[in-house]
Amino acid sequence: MLSRRKLPSLNALRAFEAAGRRLSFRAAADELGVTQGAVAQQVRALEEHLGVVLFQRMPRGLVLTSKGALYLADIGRAFDVMGEATEQLLASPETVTISVPPSFASKLLIPRLAELNAAFPDVELRTVATESLADFDRDQVDIAVRLSKESFPDNLQAIVLFRQQLIAVASPYFIADNALPFTLEQLHKLPLLHDSHQQWSTFLGVRGRLPGAVFNQTTLALDAALAGQGVALACRAFVATDLDAGRLVQVTDKVLTIEPPYSLVRKNLPCHRKAVEEIWRWCAQRLAFQ
Repeated sequence: MLSRRKLPSLNALRAFEAAGRRLSFRAAADELGVTQGAVAQQVRALEEHLGVVLFQRMPRGLVLTSKGALYLADIGRAFDVMGEATEQLLASPETVTISVPPSFASKLLIPRLAELNAAFPDVELRTVATESLADFDRDQVDIAVRLSKESFPDNLQAIVLFRQQLIAVASPYFIADNALPFTLEQLHKLPLLHDSHQQWSTFLGVRGRLPGAVFNQTTLALDAALAGQGVALACRAFVATDLDAGRLVQVTDKVLTIEPPYSLVRKNLPCHRKAVEEIWRWCAQRLAFQ
């Protein structure tokens, strides 16, 4: 394969393609917005570069040689491909990829997607729900929400959205006529719903693993609580809407604040794409929780 460094210049190929299609240096010059002499010079340089005669210069115009005709067909297709690629690029919407933990996506981001799309109708938001720390380059992630016990490195910019305030919640149907708030001793005797973070022992101040159904995601434990299956432990930010709507109730006054906080993270760059900057500001305002 010919080295790209040895390929003819794009200007020479444009001049040849236009002249070959119009069979006239003058017509090609008018199309390209240059002088007739400039087109002729570019074509001549191309022929010298290739060591091939592409045109026969006739008194009334140009005639392609056999090699020139074959070359024109291939070059024309190449320009068509570049034109289609450019058109597709310009027609594609601006995309921003945000990586968030599954429970954060379910409880905070997804309920606000309609608002986000209305605020930025020309931006296509791609959401990746994962607990894994994002490699911004490898995973092509623009913005992430993460829990990290370690300080973020200097090559990342991070702002705290909210700290984890854990509260115990259950369906009002599960509580029935029992008086609230429960004491921790009463709570200990109820069916407890566990997620992968396993914070019930810390919350209740006891040692060892406690019985109860175990789910790999907080969202599933909360779904079980909404279905009246027991008491779940969740970050207040994740259940605020359900508490306000009366779908869940806080069953004890205790609040356990744990580290690390939820942080909004992106690469620390001098300048970000406009869409990334806008979505970043929106997330900082609309996903924060007091």
